[in-house]
Amino acid sequence: MTDVNKRYLGGMYLALAASIWGGMYVVSKIVLEDVQPLALLWLRYVVALAALVLAAAATRQSWRIRWRDAPLVAAIGIIGYAVSIWAQFRGTELSSAQTGAMVTSATPAFMAVFGRILLGERVTRRRALAIGLATAGVLLIVGFGGWGASMRSGALILCLAALTWALMSVLVKRVPAEYSQLVVTAYAILVATAVVTPAAIGQMGNVALARPVVWGGVLYLGVISTAGAFFLWNKGLQMIDAASGGLYFFLQPLVGVTLGWLVLGERVDASFWAGSALILCGVWLSQT
Repeated sequence: MTDVNKRYLGGMYLALAASIWGGMYVVSKIVLEDVQPLALLWLRYVVALAALVLAAAATRQSWRIRWRDAPLVAAIGIIGYAVSIWAQFRGTELSSAQTGAMVTSATPAFMAVFGRILLGERVTRRRALAIGLATAGVLLIVGFGGWGASMRSGALILCLAALTWALMSVLVKRVPAEYSQLVVTAYAILVATAVVTPAAIGQMGNVALARPVVWGGVLYLGVISTAGAFFLWNKGLQMIDAASGGLYFFLQPLVGVTLGWLVLGERVDASFWAGSALILCGVWLSQT
């Protein structure tokens, strides 16, 4: 596979993952009305683990990982899948789906910084311009509103989510390419599940799973948004540099607001279309 084809294929994986996560904020906001954040995180990962193990078994993947690489996989699980995803859920619960999409869209900028520090990647003017265009697009889409104490607390927690997800995404690029991304993702989620289990136990007694919408939301978050999208994101990052790969994260709020318009009847004005154009220009610029 040529470098150009590899870059475009990696971009396709990343775009699909970010688009799936765009729907995650809408689903999470609905499910969090009945399930507390840590309990939802634990349920999401148990479902995701089952899906990943079945997929790895069906495709006969090797589960072997050298001991010297185990700390790296564990760090991906703790930093990205435990801390960052909990912060996304908690921050979204305290604020709103749109705020969650907006604040976590700082991830690409953090990825460019971590890529420079940990991988020695150069942040070119073109990449900086692409990040700037896409950031401006996100701000146009979600707008600026008056924030109360809960919204500010949620926004700060979401900043932690963006920072830790960016660090995890750069660490993924240090995983040897010979390993199956299905297996790496499964091991990392297993570590994250073990980390959140003690805290999640206390919230499981209040889980209300009787509503079909809650079951459907948990299945979406576990199978599609976690097992599927995490695998696609990790696979895509193996094919493209961190700074350019992070730009696809900007598709998340674009898809999220669009789904809010189509599914929830939320209002979409001219600023949405202008912001969408800027995001797409930023992603296109990163690939040219």
